[in-house]
Amino acid sequence: MLVTSKKMILTAQKGGYAVGAFNIENMEMAMAAIQAANDLHSPIILQTTPGTLKYADLSVYLANVKALAEQVEIPVAMHLDHGSSFELAMQALRTGYTSIMIDGSHEPFDQNAEVSRRVADACRPNNVPVEAELGKVGGKEDDLDGGSGNPYTVPSEAKEFVERTQVDYLAIAIGTSHGIYKGEPKLDFDRLAEIRQVVDIPLVLHGTSGVPDEQVRKAIAGGICKVNYATDLRIAYTKGVRETLKDETVIDPKKYGTLGMKEVYDLVSEKIKVCGSDGKA
Repeated sequence: MLVTSKKMILTAQKGGYAVGAFNIENMEMAMAAIQAANDLHSPIILQTTPGTLKYADLSVYLANVKALAEQVEIPVAMHLDHGSSFELAMQALRTGYTSIMIDGSHEPFDQNAEVSRRVADACRPNNVPVEAELGKVGGKEDDLDGGSGNPYTVPSEAKEFVERTQVDYLAIAIGTSHGIYKGEPKLDFDRLAEIRQVVDIPLVLHGTSGVPDEQVRKAIAGGICKVNYATDLRIAYTKGVRETLKDETVIDPKKYGTLGMKEVYDLVSEKIKVCGSDGKA
């Protein structure tokens, strides 16, 4: 069933686990992710970025996910990831997305707070929760570029930001990066603890693809309630497709789509267990 992300994430916060949020690029990835969550009785969040929405628009992705969600008993949320403007956030809201992120982290603090507050104020009457980001998650993935500047979230700023914006979740920068890592990432758990002490809303970890599972589990124990995966899913789906197309006689998209889905299914199943949300639906 298609629901907002608020209850599932608040329940995760109380229970000391996290909900996995998985970026999808096509119908097959959505099918595989939801099937994995349903088999493990886990809540799940599916996401699309502005770059993905250049491939197909909001209504196409929502229609796919809504149809799939109606076939299962688990809670499924549809989230706008890294909403790049107030206008895109409002378009997602009007289309029927059940969770919205506005990413003003590339702007100075005051401008980020202002646009985040505007989106939160607009979504609240519709009971749609809003995620914002403070700090800069580095790297490059899709159309996302971490840019330059302080890559970490400052705890005192996080407290002020949440008070000013009244957003529902806060994505923080503690050493993760979008895209493929060059070497092993090292998360700043002391910073996470400091932020957790002054911010009581659920915290979100971006750029988790490639982060060792033990670090993810430690971050969840430290207060992370939503964990985003994107690059890992792309790698998994492409791996399945490439394997099938080694046979040059294959011309049926269903054949390579099926193996791509299996790889995504296995990955999502693994990450749901890392998040600890299996059996929590």
